[in-house]
Amino acid sequence: MSVPALEVRGVTRDYHVGGGLFGRSRVVHALKGIDLTLERGKTLAIVGESGCGKSTLARIIAMIDPPTSGTLAIDGMPIDITAGRVTAEQRRKVQMVFQNPYGSLNPRQKVGNIITEPLVLNTTKSAAECRQLAMDMLVKVGLSAVHYNRYPHMFSGGQRQRIAIARALILNPQLLVLDEPVSALDLSVQAQILNLLRDLQDEFGLTYVFVSHDLSVVRYIADEVMVMYYGEVVEHRSRDAIFAGPEHSYTKTLFAATPRADVDSIRARLAAKAAG
Repeated sequence: MSVPALEVRGVTRDYHVGGGLFGRSRVVHALKGIDLTLERGKTLAIVGESGCGKSTLARIIAMIDPPTSGTLAIDGMPIDITAGRVTAEQRRKVQMVFQNPYGSLNPRQKVGNIITEPLVLNTTKSAAECRQLAMDMLVKVGLSAVHYNRYPHMFSGGQRQRIAIARALILNPQLLVLDEPVSALDLSVQAQILNLLRDLQDEFGLTYVFVSHDLSVVRYIADEVMVMYYGEVVEHRSRDAIFAGPEHSYTKTLFAATPRADVDSIRARLAAKAAG
C-alpha cells in the first residue's frame, strides 16, 4: 500500500481573543479535530463559507502556522512546526499559491529574482543553474524566458498568478496548497489557470489541496471534496458522489446557494457577452 501524500489527524487550532478593557478574553476554536488522508496525484478541494476554517487548515498543511494539537504527515514523514523543527527538505515538499496575485509578489523584485529566491534559500545551486531553472519554469507555466528581467507591475493578474505558480514549483514540491488561486481573476483567465494547473499536475505528478468557495471551480478540478462548517468537516467524499447527492444539510444549502460558473459555463457566458 502506497504512502499517502498527506495525513492530518485530530488537528485543532485555537485563537485567544482579547476582551478589551473590561471584557474577558475568550478562545475561538477555528479548527475542531480535522482528519483527512490524501493520495498522491489527487486534488482535494476544501470548501465552505468565509470563516469556516479552510484557509487556517491550508496554512497548517503548508507549514506556515502550527496546529494547537493534532498531527501532520507529508509523504509519511511527521511534521513538527513548533520550535523551528521543520527541515529544509520538509519545506521543499510543500509549497503554497496565495489568492491575490497582486499582493503575493514583491513589486521591487524582478520576476527572475522572485522565482529563484526559493532556490537560493533552500539549495546550493549556482546562480547560473538557478537562472536556467527559472527560465525553464517560466516556459512551463505559459510565459517566456524573456520575462525573467521584468517587474510584476508589467504583467496582468493572470500572468502574475502564473509567476506565483512558477515560484511554488521551482523547488519541485510534491504537494501544492492553493488558497483561492483564481478568485481574484477574470472569468476567462480563471479557465486558463485551471487548465494550466491540470496540465502541471499531470506533468509533475503533483498533489493539490485546493481551497475555494466556488463550487463550480471545485467541480472542474477536484477528485475529492471536503466541506467545512465552523471548523468542522461535515462531509468528505469523491467529487462525483458529493455533487450527485450531497448528504449533510449544510452541504445541500451551500450547493443550492452557489450559481453555476464552471469552465464550460464561463465560456458560454463570455460568448454570449461577446455576441450581445
